[in-house]
Amino acid sequence: MTITAGTLALALIGLPAAMWAREARAQVVPYCADLKRVAALAMTKERFASIVGKPQEGNFLDTTLTLTGWKDCSLYGAGTYACDFPELDSAEDAERAQAEILQQAKACLGEGWSEAADRSSARYVVLHHAARPVSITLSLDETSDKKHVVRLILFVRRN
Repeated sequence: MTITAGTLALALIGLPAAMWAREARAQVVPYCADLKRVAALAMTKERFASIVGKPQEGNFLDTTLTLTGWKDCSLYGAGTYACDFPELDSAEDAERAQAEILQQAKACLGEGWSEAADRSSARYVVLHHAARPVSITLSLDETSDKKHVVRLILFVRRN
């Protein structure tokens, strides 16, 4: 198979466009910039120290950085950040939201992040960074008033 200079040029022109389209999709997600910032903080020595808010009950702390559109965001200990997606009426809606959030998070965070199928189950999905000890779990939960939520937990792994 012979590749002409014209074919190669067209392929190279299309590459930036494809990269731009992926970035544009990630930016459409309202919480993408916030998620990127939280993930970047998790990879620093100080972790979440710059976004610590008021103490809560137990070892929980409010956070000054809430994912746009999410609620009940908090910190637990030195290496865990958690937020709940708005409540949904059914388990099926929560499962669909979880699948959509997974795709959005992967597109938002970009290369280096992938699903860890061996660590996932029917109730939760795990994303991990290939080079850093940071993971995100998207779990399904039910509230006391029988509503359903997707909970995002970003934590520093201790391998």
